[in-house]
Amino acid sequence: MNTATIRRRILDWFAEHKRDLPWRGTRDPYRIWISEIMLQQTRVAAVIPYYERFLARFPDPAALAAAPEQELLAAWAGLGYYSRARNLQKAAKKILELGGFPRDYPSIRDLPGVGDYTAAAIASIAFDLRFAALDGNVMRVLSRLTAQVADIRSAIARQTLRGFADRLVDPRRPGDFNQALMELGATVCLPRNPKCSSCPVVRQCLAHQLGKQNELPLKLGVAGAEKVAKRLLVIEKKGKVLAWQRPAGSRRLAGFWELPEPEQVPAASVGARIAGFRHTIVNTNYAIEVCRASLVRTPKGFYWIGTKNLHEVPLSTTAKKALACLSGQGARND
Repeated sequence: MNTATIRRRILDWFAEHKRDLPWRGTRDPYRIWISEIMLQQTRVAAVIPYYERFLARFPDPAALAAAPEQELLAAWAGLGYYSRARNLQKAAKKILELGGFPRDYPSIRDLPGVGDYTAAAIASIAFDLRFAALDGNVMRVLSRLTAQVADIRSAIARQTLRGFADRLVDPRRPGDFNQALMELGATVCLPRNPKCSSCPVVRQCLAHQLGKQNELPLKLGVAGAEKVAKRLLVIEKKGKVLAWQRPAGSRRLAGFWELPEPEQVPAASVGARIAGFRHTIVNTNYAIEVCRASLVRTPKGFYWIGTKNLHEVPLSTTAKKALACLSGQGARND
């Protein structure tokens, strides 16, 4: 397989077809780092508005390191996987201790919350260091290019694709090449029904030659998603809404505010259904029903939050979606 031809065609395609994203065109490692952390497990379209607001509020490591946790979580609320935000702050403090953003791969990799892929992306894009960045999109592209028939999650498949990626990454433009591969996977080499007619390396793709582009990458034994039904209550009083806060030691969403469920407030009188929506967390699909409710006394452990101040506290995504249903902004599944 001619790696030089593949590099050239992918880079030429990228120059013509790359999306105009706010984190492209910068060599600032801080901004690249923020974008890469936000893009973990999150769609590009969802990240863009968060990225711009987050940098406006925390323009540098010093501002991020000094932020109160509740303010940080409120700025992150809706992106999910909130350990990312906490790790960002831990890393920002470490960057200050180092006297600046680290400029070599091992030191970048050593920052809290930074794994192999993120370190490679930052090192290549910000500092032109030749490290291959393998995210899910890149793994899919490489799996099809080489017609990798082993389970893509297996150690042997990852090792093989890592070796190929290390040879393939452009030595002169590693950052551009890594971004080009990611872009190719995100927009052309799709998980289902890849757009092979638009692919710059379709002639070099072994999966396409074998007619297996829709079968690869191979994933064996993928567990089905669990389905869970939940009901959230909206209890209002004088411009305030009842909520509770997850404790600091909570394994999930520590410090975030939630709406009550009927089991938590047995004295509440449940009223009319407002709407319903679906929400997915990792491998669990939630069908959530939102209802109005009322009660006489405030239960222990619950607090009234002014509806005008909800943007100042970190609300969970389900709480945000439920409250959006009040004004018809939420996704209804009636």
